[in-house]
Amino acid sequence: MINIKIFSPTGNIYDGNVSHVTFPGELGSFSVYPSHAPIISTLVKGHIVCFPPEGEKQMISIESGFVEVKENQITVCVEQHSEQNNDKKQNHG
Repeated sequence: MINIKIFSPTGNIYDGNVSHVTFPGELGSFSVYPSHAPIISTLVKGHIVCFPPEGEKQMISIESGFVEVKENQITVCVEQHSEQNNDKKQNHG
């Protein structure tokens, strides 16, 4: 399990546990799973897709940002966002 916290200048966007998460990176999208190696990466316009252990995935649209992964803890800072919950039309597995 991974704990993820997503912030924007206006406040907290997402705070919870996920089985994995996908990010829009500069060189393409990438996923983070439990016990991932520590990284810091910039994010580009796209969607952060959070996969909670139970329930529907949550998509968060962003303009830009950065992510830090360290010891099953993910911290994300983003600019401009909008949430798209329970998107069943796309398969990210």
